[in-house]
Amino acid sequence: MTRFLVSETNPGGRKLEDILIQLRAEVLTRSTKISEDTRPEALHVMGNNMKILEHLSAAIELAQDSTHLLDRAFGPSEAAHGGPPRIGVA
Repeated sequence: MTRFLVSETNPGGRKLEDILIQLRAEVLTRSTKISEDTRPEALHVMGNNMKILEHLSAAIELAQDSTHLLDRAFGPSEAAHGGPPRIGVA
């Protein structure tokens, strides 16, 4: 069972890359709010956020690559309409 991702049991879920894109946007928004804070703690958090943003961007690229591969090989996903998974077991 999935809580966030689209699946045959969760047709109202979202694609992984869409969730990651929204999460990246939220981290970026929070980062801009501390961008001028020069306290050591804020600088440390900003550095961490920059690394997190890099990792999220890499994860988005991987998720998009998987989606494109599955789309080319098996056609569009029907999971949002309660259809079976394109790979793996239901």
